[in-house]
Amino acid sequence: MIEPINVSLESLNLGTIVPMSVAIIGALAIILTDIFNTNKHKSLYVILVVLFLVFDLFTLLAFSGDERGVFDIMLLDGIAVLSQCIIIGGGILFVLLGLSKLRFQEFRYAEYFALYLLAIAGLQFMVSSDSLIMIFVGLETSSLALYTMIAMHNRMVSIEAAIKYFTMGALTAGFFVFGSMIFYAITGSVELAQIAQVVTQDGFLSKDNYANYVLVLVGFVFMFAALGFKLSLFPYHTWVPDVYQGSTSAMAGFLSVVPKMAGFVVALRFFEIFIHANDAIIQTMLYVTVILTMTIPNLIALQQKDIKRMLAYSSISNAGMAMAAIVIGTHQATTALFLYWILFTITNFGAFGMLWLNRGKEYNDYESPYTFKKFSGLAQISPFTASILGLFLFALAGLPPFALFWGKMYLIASAVNAGHIALAVIIVLNSAIAAYYYLRPVSYMFLRDPEVGISNTKFMQNATTPMKSVVGFAVLLAIISILLVEPLLNIIGTYVTNSGF
Repeated sequence: MIEPINVSLESLNLGTIVPMSVAIIGALAIILTDIFNTNKHKSLYVILVVLFLVFDLFTLLAFSGDERGVFDIMLLDGIAVLSQCIIIGGGILFVLLGLSKLRFQEFRYAEYFALYLLAIAGLQFMVSSDSLIMIFVGLETSSLALYTMIAMHNRMVSIEAAIKYFTMGALTAGFFVFGSMIFYAITGSVELAQIAQVVTQDGFLSKDNYANYVLVLVGFVFMFAALGFKLSLFPYHTWVPDVYQGSTSAMAGFLSVVPKMAGFVVALRFFEIFIHANDAIIQTMLYVTVILTMTIPNLIALQQKDIKRMLAYSSISNAGMAMAAIVIGTHQATTALFLYWILFTITNFGAFGMLWLNRGKEYNDYESPYTFKKFSGLAQISPFTASILGLFLFALAGLPPFALFWGKMYLIASAVNAGHIALAVIIVLNSAIAAYYYLRPVSYMFLRDPEVGISNTKFMQNATTPMKSVVGFAVLLAIISILLVEPLLNIIGTYVTNSGF
């Protein structure tokens, strides 16, 4: 007779899932609020999302129990806490762009904001577990919500973007499941800690143990493809420009930073196993992918004549630079990854936020309002708007003393200290290439006269006082970033050390 299993609530350590639960409860509360109050202004839901995310962040930082919970599926270590802070912080910033003056299709529905919270909850689950099953559940929860949110913009180009994102995402889900199945078959576990114990055993990955070695390589390739799509690594990046262009600027900015933070944490936990196993084939694969991800999108961005598509390719290149920190694999590099992405979040939010403030409704489905020509002579039409957008482009280019310069410096230093001189040189060269295409729209704004008909265009027509305040806050952070680097490094270093990285 099978003995009954007694499970106590204390042993489950449910505190590890409280932060995600807050976001899920918030999504349900928004839907219920809409059912009983159909005539409420939709700005109410933006405020509700912010309140629930702030409470989410509070419960996360207040947690002080054992890092393992819910049958050891949850892992709320330092890396999980740090990445969740970035995800929640980014979520708060980008949802405030929903307080726009113009009422676009998606903001008419409470479901949009409920899906927003569910997407963030899914990303939180992704970073708070080393179980491939839980990571997959979090990945699909966030992805399905994002597909729907993009399509809710209800323009043909947006629906096309959502279908392309969904199709590629479905393929990615298959890759992830198949890779997980292979690792379960050869190690008997879906938990990364136990997989690491088996894979790093003496002789397990040796060329003499051919059967195991081939299976590990096959499983790695499938998982690498899945994570490569999530992080938009080369050659899995082809969906990015079209999806970003089909999305609103607010949603494109969110996609460029927040989901990728979750992807980086999963990649950090997974790739660390093979980086420290010193397998030449896997390390070469990662090294080449990082170099191509930094370089190829940068070269394509040089040919762009649309600011939004240019920012899409630049986000791919920046993901490659952040991925370089994982390949380096040292404590300093891991710290550099989080510092780089925090500063990138601030600058990319500002750039996409400025595009969103200047968004209008007077164009066709397939006509972009963000071509360089439409910003010609902007300094003569609206000097303040040109200055703020130019500042964020300078920051993205990595020009001192603005935010991303310090992230790139620390990343290059970590590469040099780890002996990856060639990688450091490639990062520097790509930063120089990026500086050229970031400065092209600046030259249009400040060094050209307005195009015929452009002088009558109303810039900042989507702006409201709350949105201007949030973007102004990003401007302040980008300027005073030199004062933030040292405190951030201390905080990040503490969390990274507590996680054993």
